[in-house]
Amino acid sequence: MITKSVMAMLIGFILALIVAIILIPLLKKIHAGQNISIYLRKAHKNKQGTPTMGGLIFIIPTFLTIIILFCLNKIHFSYTLLIILFTLFSYTLIGFIDDYLIIKRHNNKGLSQTAKLALQTLVAIIFFYLFMKGGNEPLLWIHSLNFKLDIGFFYGLFILFVLVAVSNAVNLTDGLDGLAGGLSFICFVTFGIIAWNTGWLDGYEDIAVLSFVIAGALLGFLMFNVNPAKVFMGDTGSLALGATLGAYAIMTRHEVLLILIGLVFVIETLSCIIQIIYYKFTKRRIFPMTPIHHTFEKMGMKENVIVRMFWMVGLVASLLALLYGVVI
Repeated sequence: MITKSVMAMLIGFILALIVAIILIPLLKKIHAGQNISIYLRKAHKNKQGTPTMGGLIFIIPTFLTIIILFCLNKIHFSYTLLIILFTLFSYTLIGFIDDYLIIKRHNNKGLSQTAKLALQTLVAIIFFYLFMKGGNEPLLWIHSLNFKLDIGFFYGLFILFVLVAVSNAVNLTDGLDGLAGGLSFICFVTFGIIAWNTGWLDGYEDIAVLSFVIAGALLGFLMFNVNPAKVFMGDTGSLALGATLGAYAIMTRHEVLLILIGLVFVIETLSCIIQIIYYKFTKRRIFPMTPIHHTFEKMGMKENVIVRMFWMVGLVASLLALLYGVVI
């Protein structure tokens, strides 16, 4: 188990380094630069033009590694694995289209919110169909409490909420160099450990290995994404990472525990929601700027200090989640 996980991470890491070395110059050549928001240009003016679509640096190696492991007979294309790979590919495609339109138009206007939500909803509906076709029950299941609640059709809406909410939460968090990538690495290692302990799930070994593959590829990506970033993951990466985390939570029946595992993503999203609601009723802002990592910037904290602090919060939250979800 440990050997297979380490091998999966190592192959993902090495391939991500190779893809990055090839892809980053290519992205620069085609002028796939990020347009920094007008509200952030003062603090992040040196980031203007940094290549985006960097999510391909860990997405491409993930699929290549899975093919390599399959050829080595170290992994099998189980039904559960195919559902998660479908989610990863589908949300990568949505994010890629969004990034492509942003680059083509030379502004931050990619897919409209309506179009993006419609595509995310379509993928969630297909996910629910595949999920139920695989013999799964529409249960809200808390293992440690031995609590099961059959919510029927509403589980489809619940899946939609999880996939869309988590994908957009990671997208919101992707505002500082290395922040979303580092937190996602922690989350995927956590879900890899959880998956190894879901022996009741068909294909649990395969999705556990995939989780470590993604973690390894993310490590390779972070070599080029930590401050000062040479490339950004863009929506290509952030939407894919968030939706895939949501898929892991659903397939392993740890949807509620995902709140703790992705605690920083939750806090970032809540800060935006609170800001919007508070401003609507008072015409004032409760935070200087959201997502909340920008508030810490406004307070004078350096970017790399904020990122390390958020990483530590994410790590502690994931360790607590493992203690609760695996040990207890």
